Amino acid sequence: MTLAQRHIKIVFTSLALCVAHGLLGQTSQVGTRIEQGYLFDQSGLFYIKGVCYHPVAVGGKTRSFERLNEDLVLMKQAGINAIRVYEPIDDLSVLDAIYQSGIKVIMGFGYDQNGYYDLRSGTYLDYVKRFKDHPAILFWELGNEYNFNPQWFGGTLDLWYDTLANAVDAIHGEDPNHPVASAHGEVPEPEVFEKLDAIDLWGMNVYRWDESYKALEAFSKRSDKPVYFSELGADSYMTNERLGYAKGPNQRAQADATEKILKAIMIPESRSAGVAVFSFTDGWWKAGHPERQDVGGWAPGSSGVPYDATANEEYWGIVDIDRKKKLVYGVIQEIFKDYSGPKVKPQPK
Repeated sequence: MTLAQRHIKIVFTSLALCVAHGLLGQTSQVGTRIEQGYLFDQSGLFYIKGVCYHPVAVGGKTRSFERLNEDLVLMKQAGINAIRVYEPIDDLSVLDAIYQSGIKVIMGFGYDQNGYYDLRSGTYLDYVKRFKDHPAILFWELGNEYNFNPQWFGGTLDLWYDTLANAVDAIHGEDPNHPVASAHGEVPEPEVFEKLDAIDLWGMNVYRWDESYKALEAFSKRSDKPVYFSELGADSYMTNERLGYAKGPNQRAQADATEKILKAIMIPESRSAGVAVFSFTDGWWKAGHPERQDVGGWAPGSSGVPYDATANEEYWGIVDIDRKKKLVYGVIQEIFKDYSGPKVKPQPK
């Protein structure tokens, strides 16, 4: 084989690898940066119009992407531009499909997920190394309201915060092109901001009736870091009759609450970098028998859920388990499509 022939073989082998990894022609589109407290990608301002996404089929207990294509169509129709997941997606075809639909991923890592790309085992960094150049990645996110569960860490959050701080530094060292976030239950305390100053972007899971925007005011008094709502919303079941909303399945209560929540946050002068509504589809696996939809369930920090102060865990979807749109879907669609993002002053050259 001549030198020229060897060169041609190398070129074609490299192209084949790029195609196999779904990244051909996409590497120049990778990366998210923070400016003036907001996210930007290669197209400009990226205001998160997101939804939390953990699809589990009827009768199942683990995540399944068997209806991914159908879900992506519904998301795009609703004006959703990002999905937030609670554990990494290591199926390249899934990531490719999400990206090709025009949606990006807030990629979440847990502390202990049985060694599956988690912080405890350190394997999260293997995932970052493998997928940091995939254009579907919006940013990395570590943990999900772990501050509500110190019992997972021996009764104190010191272990979690130390692990979190080390992971943030490790990801920054491996991938300078994507921010690192953490999703906190409510507004972090001042000492948490001090301990975790390296975090680029804070997520807040907030359930304050239909006044989640007040958490932004509290956050701004404690920190000037970028922030977004990593969870907010309402469920579609009323445990009791209240405020004119009837007991039982009640899509109107969910729609009205979500409308008030989003309209108060998504304003021209918004301090928020975006929102992730909880959640895309009902989850029958959460509160009882996965073969049917049960009433009940409980989540920490959920006493402010509108309008019955009860988190009925299997009724949170903006679509139901069969992907039928609830009333709240139309509300989100209208608000997301009408909102162009906060007014950002041009930076001086």
